[in-house]
Amino acid sequence: MSADRLSNVSKEVKPESVLLHPLGTAAAPEQELLCIFGTGDLGRSLGQRLLQSGYRVVYGSRRPHSCGPLPQGAQATSHEAAAQSAGRVFICIHREHYDFLETLAPQLKGKVLVDVSNNLKKNLYPEANAEYLQRLIPGAHVVKAFNTLSAWSLQNGPSDANRQVYLCGNSAEGKLTVAEVATKLGFTALDKGSLSAARELEDFPLQLFPEWRLPLRVAFGLTALFFFYVLIRDVIYAYVVQGKDISFRIMVSLANKVFPIVSLIMLSLCYLPGVIAAFLQLYRGTKYRRFPDWLDRWMLCRKQLGLVALGFAFLHAIYTLVIPIRYYVRFRIAANTISQIRENKTSVFDTTSAWRGDSYYSMGILGFGLFLLLGITSLPSVSNALSWREFSFIQSKLGYLTVFFCTFHTYLYGWDRFLNPSSYKWYTPPAYFLSLVVPSLLIVLKLLLLLPCVDRCLSRIRQGWERNDPEDGSAKALLT
Repeated sequence: MSADRLSNVSKEVKPESVLLHPLGTAAAPEQELLCIFGTGDLGRSLGQRLLQSGYRVVYGSRRPHSCGPLPQGAQATSHEAAAQSAGRVFICIHREHYDFLETLAPQLKGKVLVDVSNNLKKNLYPEANAEYLQRLIPGAHVVKAFNTLSAWSLQNGPSDANRQVYLCGNSAEGKLTVAEVATKLGFTALDKGSLSAARELEDFPLQLFPEWRLPLRVAFGLTALFFFYVLIRDVIYAYVVQGKDISFRIMVSLANKVFPIVSLIMLSLCYLPGVIAAFLQLYRGTKYRRFPDWLDRWMLCRKQLGLVALGFAFLHAIYTLVIPIRYYVRFRIAANTISQIRENKTSVFDTTSAWRGDSYYSMGILGFGLFLLLGITSLPSVSNALSWREFSFIQSKLGYLTVFFCTFHTYLYGWDRFLNPSSYKWYTPPAYFLSLVVPSLLIVLKLLLLLPCVDRCLSRIRQGWERNDPEDGSAKALLT
């Protein structure tokens, strides 16, 4: 092949090879730059998460050369330079350090400011941080977001119990851009409305177990009530009437009486509002009217009531296992054995008592096992893997079965003691007798709802027969 021909071939091939070479670099989009004011734990964790999600991060600091360790890949510069370089700025500093932002109003005008702080000094600053920031820089679009997440959640990614990012703001476009960032970080954005909701969002992470307050109060009240009731009936009565000092039984015996009582009552309180709501719908003839506020609050805390009840049931199981190794029990067994040897007699085996004891323990074991199943399926990681029908079957059908087993367990414990006059010390009924009132009422009401006539009425309500209800014009619209 001649040199001229080789030269012509190379000229024809060369342009094609030049075009193919840079395709990889030309297709890669440029990473967006985000700005963070604040180099504390929250600011560093947020920056690290943004870098891992494909963003570029620049920190604005008063001392950019000595602001501490930053995530690898991030850069630090002055507040003014950082504000000019990015379109979205995350404010991760305390409220008392906001004043310098006013001098940056020209650089921040028209940009989205994401307020991540919480109002730790509500008495000193009654106005929400985000509202104050919006008033400080009126030309910016302030969005409240990410303040309900901890530094750990941001650094390690969303978990089953912490997926949502609440946000609010007056700019719909600004909220949309922040929601896009939250989605790219792996969270779910939930819009709470205008910036006036910022106070609610700032108070949310500062509240201590807000959803558990009512269940814990109920548990504390029932525990205190029944503890003093059992204390008076067992310990004080024995000391005053019989002259016996059995105060040592407070630590185990009395506790093991109070814990199952509180557990059974609180378990029944989980399902009682559903039955009340069903009868209320029957009375009204519609299911599209709001329940009373007290019933709404009651139904919203049923999960917490059940988990607290499970805790008391677990304590009852542990205390029951400890009872046989107690000194008092071992002493009584040894004394009874020695007494029978001295008298040369043997107790007759009672088949009825054996059946009663085995049935009592069997119902307790089955009830506790189902109780554990209810508690496990209430965990977000488990409930998210269940369909709605499966979750409803476990929490509803098996839930009522749990109530039945636990109630039957208590009835077997009492057996025929209620017929014995000595059980009514100072004319007061036994504590276990009082614990059966609420679950027995629940079971009776639930059985009434299962009657054919009542079930047909409920079916009519579910099928929308109340669409002609003059008191609820929205029923027909909802059904159609």
